[in-house]
Amino acid sequence: MTVLASAPADRNKGPILEVLQRVLPSQGDVLEIASGSGQHVEAFARALPGLQWWPSDPDPHARASVDERITREGLTNVAAALDLDVLSHWAVNFVDAVIVANLLHISLPQTLPSLCQGAAEVLRTGGILHIYGPFKRHGAQTSDSNAAFDKSLRSHNPAWGIRDMERVIEVAASCNFDNIEINDMPANNFSLVFELTR
Repeated sequence: MTVLASAPADRNKGPILEVLQRVLPSQGDVLEIASGSGQHVEAFARALPGLQWWPSDPDPHARASVDERITREGLTNVAAALDLDVLSHWAVNFVDAVIVANLLHISLPQTLPSLCQGAAEVLRTGGILHIYGPFKRHGAQTSDSNAAFDKSLRSHNPAWGIRDMERVIEVAASCNFDNIEINDMPANNFSLVFELTR
């Protein structure tokens, strides 16, 4: 079994964890969307043992990587990775938080409303939605490196690209999410924290 690895995930898991330690409940269930290699959920589950973690990914290779990491680490607070596509029905019970990192800029534009709608359907009232990644501010890139990254993304797929933060907040609000935090993160990324109000 080949365990997947991502250098960016290794670099950003620490800063993301610092935010999650502050905004997540001490106990409850957390659904991770697009778990990828599993490096994030492995680190988060080890650091926050009071939470039950539910990783997910539509890619079977990613799910196998997640499961292998969790087995190797002997983490008992992580479920087997779920086969979940953001654009399809989420067959998930109610959870206390939904987290996702580095998805929106490498996915179709409709992923954003599907993410917010899906999270609103599975979160308990007062639940947390945490979105991490690069974002534009008021339609403008926040750095030259992000502008170059956006150009590279669009060369691979014209539907990809760094999304506008204000648009993310607007779509989330239409699904009854209040934006309670905007955190500047390393490497020109942001951490957006939302709370479900209904």
